[in-house]
Amino acid sequence: MHNRLIAIIGAGVMGCATALDVARAGYRVILQDISTSVIEHAPDVIRREYRSACFLKQGYGQVPLDQIMERILFQTQDEGVEEASIIIENVTENLELKKEVYARLYHTARPDALFALNTSCISVTKLASFLPDPGRVIGVHLMNPVPVKSMVEVIKGHHTTQGTEHEMVAFLKTLDKSPVVIEDLPGFVSNRLSHLLMNEAAYIVQDGIATPEQVDAIMKKGFNYQMGPLETADLIGLDTVVHSLKVLYDSYQDPKFRCCPMLQRMVDAGQWGRKTGQGFYAY
Repeated sequence: MHNRLIAIIGAGVMGCATALDVARAGYRVILQDISTSVIEHAPDVIRREYRSACFLKQGYGQVPLDQIMERILFQTQDEGVEEASIIIENVTENLELKKEVYARLYHTARPDALFALNTSCISVTKLASFLPDPGRVIGVHLMNPVPVKSMVEVIKGHHTTQGTEHEMVAFLKTLDKSPVVIEDLPGFVSNRLSHLLMNEAAYIVQDGIATPEQVDAIMKKGFNYQMGPLETADLIGLDTVVHSLKVLYDSYQDPKFRCCPMLQRMVDAGQWGRKTGQGFYAY
């Protein structure tokens, strides 16, 4: 077991899955969220993620779930976070909310702590400006589902030091991840490409050219995608997709990122995908 303590801020699905992966690798973990109800449900989310990972990834169950759970401390307070060598921020992709969290961590984290920001669209350089040492801040875009996806998009901010980059890459490799280090612009590589595809797929359905099933079948059978773009959108959450498209549009002022009206209407109607039981598909 590693002696290092890793603090994960935000106990949504991504935060829970990240805590699972980090604890499975032998690290001590603090999983923190300001919501009592979220923290109370977090152990069940982790158990569900573990069962799914055991089914989808060979060998994942070699580390018993009981051992993993013993390494995770669930809490709503920041107590102990000051001892963490790495702080992984997993809060909602909302700049103002992230700023509030960073303001709190600014006075809590130890001076040499490394900040790993699990952002999917917002510029790492912009986020790093709200933290005490931008040189020790780096973007870590984990993919959903975290235990199954080995590729991690690692984003260097303007001030990210080479030491921070090397430290984060080494850490991710202990989680059996394959980090790809890139430069910083909103959306990075994965979301600039994937959100264009998901948005255009929504336009195709809106225009009556094909059904969601047909769109996804063409991409899977014709281009060897493991999941179709609309299945992926449902998995991510249509609310998250719409928000990310808005971030991309605001960042680049490019009409290619204009959100499909049908996609916005679905979000307004509460059809957010798997998390609500209805999106492009029923769950």
